[in-house]
Order: sequence, then C-alpha cells, then structure tokens
Amino acid sequence: MRWTLKPKPETEKLVSLQKALQVDEVVATLLLQRGIETYEDAETFFRPSLDQLHDPFLMKDMDKAVERIELALSRNENILVFGDYDVDGTSSVALMSSYLKTRSEQIATYIPDRYDEGYGVSIKGIDFAHDNDFSLIIALDCGIKAIDKVAYAKEKGIDFIICDHHRPGNELPDAVAVLDPKRNDCNYPFKELCGCGVGFKLIQALASREGKSVVELTEYLDLVATAIGADIVPIIGENRVLAYLGLQVINNNPRPGIKAIINQVNKENLTITDVVFIVAPRINAAGRMKHGNYAVTLLSETDFELAETYAEEIEAFNTDRREADKSITEEALEQIIKDNEQDRFTTVVYHETWHKGVIGIVASRLIETYYRPTLVFTKSGDRLAASARSISGFDVYNALEACSEHIEQFGGHKYAAGLTLKEENYKAFKQAFEDEVSRTIDKHLLVPEVRIDFNINLHQINRKLWRILCQFAPFGPGNMTPIFMTENLKDTGYGKCVGEDDKHLRITVSQGGDEKLVCIGFNLGDKLHLIKNKNTFKAVYTIDENHWQGHTSLQLKLRDLRD
Repeated sequence: MRWTLKPKPETEKLVSLQKALQVDEVVATLLLQRGIETYEDAETFFRPSLDQLHDPFLMKDMDKAVERIELALSRNENILVFGDYDVDGTSSVALMSSYLKTRSEQIATYIPDRYDEGYGVSIKGIDFAHDNDFSLIIALDCGIKAIDKVAYAKEKGIDFIICDHHRPGNELPDAVAVLDPKRNDCNYPFKELCGCGVGFKLIQALASREGKSVVELTEYLDLVATAIGADIVPIIGENRVLAYLGLQVINNNPRPGIKAIINQVNKENLTITDVVFIVAPRINAAGRMKHGNYAVTLLSETDFELAETYAEEIEAFNTDRREADKSITEEALEQIIKDNEQDRFTTVVYHETWHKGVIGIVASRLIETYYRPTLVFTKSGDRLAASARSISGFDVYNALEACSEHIEQFGGHKYAAGLTLKEENYKAFKQAFEDEVSRTIDKHLLVPEVRIDFNINLHQINRKLWRILCQFAPFGPGNMTPIFMTENLKDTGYGKCVGEDDKHLRITVSQGGDEKLVCIGFNLGDKLHLIKNKNTFKAVYTIDENHWQGHTSLQLKLRDLRD
C-alpha cells in the first residue's frame, strides 16, 4: 500500500481559518483540504440546508420537461415512469411515480428485466407503453444514449423525457427534454447528481409550479440519500445537502419500505456507510436476483405491514445474491490462476453460466485481490455482457471507448460501466483492453493508495476532536473519512491476532506518554511481527467509537502499519 501524506495548506490560510473558526490546526487543515477556506464556507459545510439547493430551472431543458408533464397531467394522459434496475434507478422510479401519483391516477412504472431486456431503455418497454396507451415516458437513470429507442418511440407517437446523469455521447436522443447536468451545453452549477438526484430536481421544479417549496418534498429525501450512497457519487455540494437531510429522514421518519429493511437488520441511527452496506444491497438484490419491480413496489408502498412482507422477500433475494457472489468470485480467482494472468494490467474473466445480477459485485471483489481495472463477463442471450469496475485514478470509461470497435454498446462512469459484445469478439476485446490499459495507466495506480490527511500525535486525539469529526459526515467521495498517521508508536504488550484464522490485529498503543488507545486492524494479522518486542512503528488509521458492554471509548481503526 502506498502512503501519501496530503500537502499542508498555506500557512496564511491555515492561521486565518483557525482564527475565524476558533479551531485547532488539525480541524483547520481538514477543512482546507476540502476547499473550505472561510467562515461562510464552514457554515455551509457544517449546516447543510435546503436553501443551498440550486434553482432546478438552471438545468438545460427543465422548462421543457415541466411544460410537457404539466400538459400530460392537464390532459389526463397515461404517463409511464421508466428506470434502471439498480438502486439509483429503482429509487428514482419510486420517487417520481410517488410524486406524480399525488397529482394523477394515470401513472404506471416500468423496470426492464435485467436478463431479457438488459440495461436502459428497451424496445419491449416502448412496445408495452404503446400497447397500453402511454403517450409520455419519463426515463430515469438511463436514456442518455438511447437515440434509436427514442426515435422508435416517436414513430409510435410516444414522447420521452430523459433524466440521466451518465456521460452523453456525441449525439443526444431526440426527446422532448434531456435533463443531464453532464451535457456539454448544460450550465447547471452542480454536475455530480445521481439519477435520483436529477429526478428530485424535476419534482422540485414541478412542485414550484404548484406554489410548493422544496421543504414540502422532504419526505422524498430518504430515497435520494439511498441512491447517492449506492451510486458512489461525490458527497459534496448539493449531494452533501441531499444526503445529510436524507439521512435525517431515514433515521427519524423513513418511508415504510426503508423502515422495513432497517427493522430486519436491527440497526439504529444509520450512517451513509450503513446505507451503502445494509440498505442498498437489499434493494439491489431484487434487480440482481429476480426483478427490479420488487424494489419499486417495496419503496413505493405506504402500508407498513405490506412493506414488511415485501422486505422479507427481498431479504431472501439478498441471501441468494451473497451465495452467488461468493461462489462466482472463487471461480473467477481460480480462472485467473489457471490462465496464468496474475501479472496482467487488467482482469477480464468470463463464464457463460455466471449470474448476470452479481457480476458487478464480483468485479469489485476481484479488485480486492488483484488491484487493477476489471471486467467480468457472462452470457446474456446471444451476446456477452460485462460489468466493469476500476481503481482509484483510472478512467475505465475512456479505456472502453478506445476499444469500442469490439463492443456492441457500453455506458457508465469513470469507475463503473457496463457493456455488451458478440462472443466472437471477446478475445480481441480482451487483448485490446489489456493493451489500452497497459499503454495509458500510470503504473503507480496499480498499488492501492492510502491518502493521509494529517500526521497527528496520540495526545491530540480526544472527545472534542471526535465530536467535530462527526460533524464532517456524511462521508464519501470528495469528503472521505479523515485518515491520520502517527509515528513512534509502541504496543503496550498485549497485541495479538484475533478472529477467524487470526486474520485481524488488536493492539493497545502508546507514544511515550500516558495516552493509550486500543486499535483494531481488520485483515492486518500478518503485521503482528512489526509490533513485537516493543518495536516502534507507525500507523495510518481512522478514529472510531467502540461500544462494548455498555461502555463507549475511542479506538483507532488501522488501515496499515510500517516499521
């Protein structure tokens, strides 16, 4: 693991911010590293408010989208809310349909079948709309590249409004409105909304035409926060506001579907990390193992007893998902070794029977072993489908674009993408992808990096610092949990390996003074030798709170150790 200590802020800025906020050097440094330079910046950061949200009509085509929807509502047209089958997509559909149903009974939802239709807007979905007299489709978290599909819908007299956040191609679909802050011609001030975030901006705009304020839409923020966490978008700017306030809804008054999930896992006061690892996988499991409609039904349900029943079904899907994920990961790791591909710049693996619903998770698992851009393929109809995952600092979308001659279609982000290709093109694509990555990647990126915010001494770690760090949440890309380094540490003599197969490390450290702190290092059992015989060492870690038998204490969660 590479240790990179972030550069110290300019002294003048540091002193100025310390004075303005009456905080110590540690806190001022952490704030400056996040671009917070003034009292006003800090107030915005620490006190997220709906007042900080931008005017939704700053988004290109928002006026056209609102005008078309208002016309549809006034004419009592049938409106189909269409979305992707992942958490962002199903949350978006639940949000949009729930809002529109407060204004019309002519609202239905459609989630494409992952296996039958694949990702995004589908011909089957458009045919469903035509056969059932839908004249307007609102597509969420997909559609930005659906040029042919939107043209097909237009031939059938169906209008499209697209709400997407993926990178557009060179041409946009001929829709009534294309809402995507990543459009080159869109001057919306915040570019990093998730699909559900774009959907929220649309209902914010619609509600404003009714004379309603954004405060009256607070009940929808649990969905937006869940999508933000699941889609790993930067938790800065508007996303920070939406995630912060959405977590309050999740913890205080969540919709029945989310409440039913939380009750199953018996968890109080969820963080955004809990949303990512507890709530999101269960919502995702529906689309992965069965059908995304289950997730939309759960998230839209207003009766808690029914929501509990739906949540139990989804919990069963999640159990199946975990078993498939584990077995396929093991098979993929065996394939890499069998094919002698441990030392490549990429991981590209394929088996026709692998479950399409978990290949994205498997790609992430493989990166834990072989830290490099990774694609996992399976058979999908007469094509091969893959999920791509990348490593920090490398744009896998650009790499796929460079190999597009071998690909049928692809889409996604810098760090995650999906694609399909003909089976006869698999080997050529695999080699082209390896060649492109080996040519363009900075070789340093192939070693996992831990970015350290501050070199701190143990005596500086106290309850006051912990309380301030808690106010930095919610954490995520753009505002990661602060990571500290401390040097000249010694184990007090009780350090040992713990857990199954002694995989983890538990030590109590001191730094020459009276301060002693317990540390837990998951998967660091092999570092035990570094702390033996009162050897001095240094550690990188996050500060955490440990609850045990009614007692609460600060502890360090180790990321790595060095002598």
